[in-house]
Amino acid sequence: MSINEITFSDLTLKDVKTNETVNTFIQAANDYLGAIGYTEHGYRHVSLVSSVAENILKSLGYPKRLQELAAIAGYVHDIGNVINRQDHGQSAALISMHILRQIGFTPDEIALIVSAVGNHEEEIGEPVNPVAAALMIADKSDVHKTRVRNPNVGQFDIHDRVNFAVDKSFLKIDKEKKLISLNLNIDTKISQVIEYFEIFMLRMNMCKKAAKFLDCKFELIINERKLL
Repeated sequence: MSINEITFSDLTLKDVKTNETVNTFIQAANDYLGAIGYTEHGYRHVSLVSSVAENILKSLGYPKRLQELAAIAGYVHDIGNVINRQDHGQSAALISMHILRQIGFTPDEIALIVSAVGNHEEEIGEPVNPVAAALMIADKSDVHKTRVRNPNVGQFDIHDRVNFAVDKSFLKIDKEKKLISLNLNIDTKISQVIEYFEIFMLRMNMCKKAAKFLDCKFELIINERKLL
């Protein structure tokens, strides 16, 4: 379906952010993940993913309405964790579909958002539309020490250690070069670069696939060295 054939509403991210159910589920989902030892998936994460997903499509010149839908998809993409971590992308898509319909989004808009949300997990996700591609890259590029919730450094697992070692993370989009670059600064006294690849290689491959859908290349730069 062409963008010109899609029926749009005038609803925005603000309408989603002020929805009580959405915010309750984001908080509860983050609490549940904390209870089982996962990194932060709350307002910090979803707000950042929302902003980055929007910026990716904005930087690449996509229509403003698709930018807005990418921002919305980023905000709701993890609410499925309120049910279970397993298959949380599909759960989030179904929950979002119900809530977005209640808010008043059009079926076309809902289809774009839920297909993006349902495809954001690296094990099964596919960049089925620009909104999905932007969400994938935005979500998988959020690696940073502020996501670590375990206060005991001695009890860090590899995910805690890798995230805690990253003190700088920046996603750069170059429209002219058609290049999307994830720039990380990793403190190798905390975690070796090889550990990043041990746990995140599948995610980086997803980013490459999503970038290709957006007619771009994806590169990973760690400590000023291009590694992917």
